[in-house]
Amino acid sequence: MKNCLVAQSGGPTVAINATIAGLLSGNNKYKAFDKIYGALHGIEGVMREHFIEFSDERHSDEFINVLKITPAMYLGSCRYKLPKENADSLYEQIFNTFDKYDIDTFFYIGGNDSMDTVAKLSAYAEDKGSDVKIIGLPKTIDNDLVITDHTPGFGSAAKFVASAMTEIYYDSSIYPIKSITVVEIMGRDSGFLTASSILSKNSCIEGPDLVYVPERAFSMEDCIRRTKNLLKSKDSVILAVSEGIRDSQGNYISAEGNTVDEFGHIQLMGVGKILENKLKSEIGIKVRSIELNVLQRCSAHISSKTDIDESFMLGENGIEAATDDISGMMLSLERKSDSPYKVECALADVSEVANQVKALPDEFINKNAPYIENAFFDYAEPLIMGENQTVFKNGVPQYADISHLN
Repeated sequence: MKNCLVAQSGGPTVAINATIAGLLSGNNKYKAFDKIYGALHGIEGVMREHFIEFSDERHSDEFINVLKITPAMYLGSCRYKLPKENADSLYEQIFNTFDKYDIDTFFYIGGNDSMDTVAKLSAYAEDKGSDVKIIGLPKTIDNDLVITDHTPGFGSAAKFVASAMTEIYYDSSIYPIKSITVVEIMGRDSGFLTASSILSKNSCIEGPDLVYVPERAFSMEDCIRRTKNLLKSKDSVILAVSEGIRDSQGNYISAEGNTVDEFGHIQLMGVGKILENKLKSEIGIKVRSIELNVLQRCSAHISSKTDIDESFMLGENGIEAATDDISGMMLSLERKSDSPYKVECALADVSEVANQVKALPDEFINKNAPYIENAFFDYAEPLIMGENQTVFKNGVPQYADISHLN
């Protein structure tokens, strides 16, 4: 038997480690690889040969069960974009490392930019006639990967957003005074996570009053007008706002000049605070902005069991795909039905996934107002179902030891 290598990149989620747990479980089941190595800090760890080995202890049911519910990224992350041209020496170095460690399959877990890495390595392997298989495994709380019904990480993040919105609603309802609460939610180019704020709506909770997503142009004047109108009939108004909302010219409301990151993404400076200051200036009442920030990514204490189980399933199926000589593909989730909810693993050509963005579909967005249609419930509610058994010690959740990242 040969060995495999797994790495993670991009932003953390509650569910990404469950995919590694699934790989370990799948290897216990199928006996596909002699050793499973983990590269620390993504593709950069591959280039530096910064590896750990998943020993027999890390293949135990006890470790797998703990890793499955551990948030963030057990192997650490990076945000590194492999060059496309004039980089043969770098790619040769990577594949020489694969040969050195007798790597048969490289699994890369991540979102859009990570699938770009999978696509480039797959293309190089095909061009050079390498037998190393390159397989992408999806994750992202933004739920913006194409050719998959949804992504691991989204369900748990959506559950946190809906829960936080519920508690914000209760908090904002206690005083008989006029107030506005702006809740900034992650989502640079896709509004799935912000749309999840309406999952807080029930028989006694109205949920957010206005929901602004990147798929619709944002007008500050219209936002002020609608907020004023709502305040005529109620004391508290709540706005759910995607960090990536844009104006009618496509400019980010919170763009920080022309500063971009290594992937060419414009840096954003906080749309919630911008709206807070503008609404306070124009309306003259109490306004508070709340940025959910990293809490929506890694709140494992309120994770979705459906999300964790599906992420684990993708890991197990990744092992199976490797034994079937699959390469240049991303495992995806294909929904078979909403009620009863059922999904199956499928395959997507990673070259068609990389650098693409899935938008929140039009049928989920109200045509006449900044709000989300009830059809979104049928799509999203199954993804937030179920609770995981978190182990507590001294009143605090206990997760897998990540001291190897220090």
